[in-house]
Amino acid sequence: MARSGVLAGLRGGFTLELALSQGVPWRVFHLDEPRRLVIDFKEIDWSGVQADGFGGATGLGDVRFGLYRPGWSRLVLDLETPMLVHMAGLQVDETSGRAKLTVEMRPVTALDYSAKAGPPYDPRWDLPKPAIVKRTRPERPDWSPTIVVIDPGHGGIDPGAEREELQEKDMMLQFARELRETLRRSGGFEVFLTRDEDVFVSLERRVAFAHQKNADVFISLHADSLGQGNAQGATVYTLSNEASDAASAFLAERHDRADILSGVDLSGTDDEVADVLLDLARLETRPRTERLAGEIVKAISESPGSLNRKANREAAFSVLKAADVPSILIELGFMSSQRDLANLQDEGWRAAMASAIRDGLQAWVIADKAAQVLVRQ
Repeated sequence: MARSGVLAGLRGGFTLELALSQGVPWRVFHLDEPRRLVIDFKEIDWSGVQADGFGGATGLGDVRFGLYRPGWSRLVLDLETPMLVHMAGLQVDETSGRAKLTVEMRPVTALDYSAKAGPPYDPRWDLPKPAIVKRTRPERPDWSPTIVVIDPGHGGIDPGAEREELQEKDMMLQFARELRETLRRSGGFEVFLTRDEDVFVSLERRVAFAHQKNADVFISLHADSLGQGNAQGATVYTLSNEASDAASAFLAERHDRADILSGVDLSGTDDEVADVLLDLARLETRPRTERLAGEIVKAISESPGSLNRKANREAAFSVLKAADVPSILIELGFMSSQRDLANLQDEGWRAAMASAIRDGLQAWVIADKAAQVLVRQ
């Protein structure tokens, strides 16, 4: 259990001291673009720590902490100026068993920082290194179940939108589990969740999970919050480089910042050649995805669930970039809307929305199979 966090200025840098009820395995590293200090721990209880308890040392930006993945926790500190770890150590009191982690940060040049930034490679934590893999989707008979991957947004260190004591990550996990049961009971679907507990899952890993399961459909669930306007009702997003409106662009940018906030290394991820090839692959998937979004919107409109006035939208959500899997993102509502927030907490409303999504999926499966027969002919 973490008991306190203290920051003190030191020669233009700062010293972080974190008191723990016992010693735990830990590691520390730096990330660039943007600059962050990341400290991982064998899972600890953060209930004794408050973000404002870290103070406002010079060069330090926002501080975030929480569960990162099963058994591990993460502390992320934004660095407004380039600083590297000068000294780091964990001292354990042999009598009480209590421990104190001390990390001393000192200023360096931007060049030195960039040269030493980067995560330690550990296959237990990171995705495999890129490699050319020849793999085709297995042919399945027409009677085989439709494989659906449901992606509850956010999780772990990334809470998503927050309203009073409610957090988007918890509400989406609850709805994802309910939707899974609705689909399973209806028959004809095999359903997987990208996360089935309160853990962080990177955007890239969510997409990789869909490929791993040979998904026929990928559905990401969210319930965001907008500071301006009075948006309410469900919206269904498909992938596009150009957002259909300013609010959609804002939401896509904020969703994609989840990886940065949670301490994921994004350096070196731009690959223009790969992007071109993926865009070509999406030419075949795009009409199937648009048909999927249309069927879901139609089903929700015919149910007690509420739709936004502009229910079909487009935006550059990274989580929708699986080139060969029809992928949509459903904003079930907006936590900034009192009506939507009440709906999301209402068991009956959630059941109706889950049934509508099921109906839309069933209609899409029929239409998609008919379209593929026409293509083959």
